[in-house]
Amino acid sequence: MKVLIVGGGGREHAIAWKVAESPLVDKVYCAPGNAGIEEVAECVPIGAMEFDKLVAFAKEKAIDLTVIGMDDPLVGGIVDAFEAEGLRVFGPRKNAAIIEGSKAFSKDLMKKYGIPTAAYENFTDPQAALDYLETAKMPIVLKADGLALGKGVLICQNLEEARAGVKEIMEDKKFGSAGNQMVVEEFMTGREVSALCFCDGTNIVPMTSAQDHKRAKDGDQGLNTGGMGTFSPSPFYTEEVNAFCMEHIFKPTMAAMKAEGRDFVGILFVGLMLTEDGPKVLEYNARFGDPETQVVLPRMKTDLVEMFEACIDGKLAEKHLEFENNAAVCVVLASDGYPVSYEKGYPITGFEKFHADEGYYCFHAGTKRNEKGIVTNGGRVLGVTAKGTTLKEARANAYKATEWIEFDNKYMRHDIGKAIDEA
Repeated sequence: MKVLIVGGGGREHAIAWKVAESPLVDKVYCAPGNAGIEEVAECVPIGAMEFDKLVAFAKEKAIDLTVIGMDDPLVGGIVDAFEAEGLRVFGPRKNAAIIEGSKAFSKDLMKKYGIPTAAYENFTDPQAALDYLETAKMPIVLKADGLALGKGVLICQNLEEARAGVKEIMEDKKFGSAGNQMVVEEFMTGREVSALCFCDGTNIVPMTSAQDHKRAKDGDQGLNTGGMGTFSPSPFYTEEVNAFCMEHIFKPTMAAMKAEGRDFVGILFVGLMLTEDGPKVLEYNARFGDPETQVVLPRMKTDLVEMFEACIDGKLAEKHLEFENNAAVCVVLASDGYPVSYEKGYPITGFEKFHADEGYYCFHAGTKRNEKGIVTNGGRVLGVTAKGTTLKEARANAYKATEWIEFDNKYMRHDIGKAIDEA
């Protein structure tokens, strides 16, 4: 098979690496890719939102399967564009990707079908939101309705912060048109956990669990980011939790989308909060998480391309999904100043020390190749991932491996998985 992957971040590097491992695959392309993806795929200078060019490329190269990594093209309807030309593509159609594209839609869906989630209200008028907040219980969560690179969620401790948050999202448009509508949600407490699930429109099969660390600084301080590190599995995502989620969240979500005429085929990422009252949905995403993918795929024993094919063909029920009985930790190496402002273009060294067969991976996110070699080209630069027999060992291995990589302006959190490690 010839496979095209659309995207250019750490998630797409992990997908490209796993796809390239498949005995079913002869050739991998990635658009636009990055300096790390170049090692496992031929990178093509086409942007993820250039649907016409991507379709033309897929036809020209007789691509057998296109895999969409990113949220923007999915929400924009890239799958529909490929299918209209008779091309085989993995990911939800536009009318299903709305589950991520609009938080208001997903909250209303959960309310309508009785899927457990936090109490909420939707607002399109900033004054109405401000009036509502006057009587709301604090802390409270404000969410820009649309896509905001994983940063459009504000946790406000008091009314003053909440008022400022409304201004930031709805008036100052910090997240652009994503803030035309806003969800105001009760603040839930508990353990967070992420479940990535394969979906074929009817059946849903969860992968191993993972947990992200969204805040920029140690101790969950600082601004929200796209994710500063992950670990897998979560010791709190037990068999009992999984059984509850299958019965009350995963299967009902698939059935709800089908009932709405929005059959979901692709990856459904369910962000969960394990509350005292049981698991509840924090958010849905319509694709692999980043950097969750970087700890989930290295532990997957099953052929990823076979799983993609089964989803597209509606044959997921026939597949047995297996994971290694171990743990993985990913530490994101970022450019100092992320997620606000940072310098780019610094040379990176140390890649030669990473060997997948030894359980060490370096997934590229914001990198490119120029006359200086491989240089930094983004806020999140690399995802240093390592496996271990236990979470504690995987964490120690990952942090050891972060020392192999050198670049000016290198920044990371030092407590990824630490709370679990010490529990």
